[in-house]
Amino acid sequence: MAIGVPMCVECGTRSNPCRCKVVGPTVGFLAFAAAALVEWPVGALVYCFRHMKGRRIMAHPATVVYPAVTNSIPI
Repeated sequence: MAIGVPMCVECGTRSNPCRCKVVGPTVGFLAFAAAALVEWPVGALVYCFRHMKGRRIMAHPATVVYPAVTNSIPI
């Protein structure tokens, strides 16, 4: 049984001469997963009392964490 490392590739970008990014999206995915591990249970708990606040907490990894990390690494 082989265990692989998740690799994310984003082609068609203009942030580098190769027009492909591998490191940024991969690190962004790992940061997304780490943030989601914490924020989704917290967001689910908050959602029971304040629906919109809970939704914003659960959406934070996808709307803020992943794009910020991916865009900060140009390769």
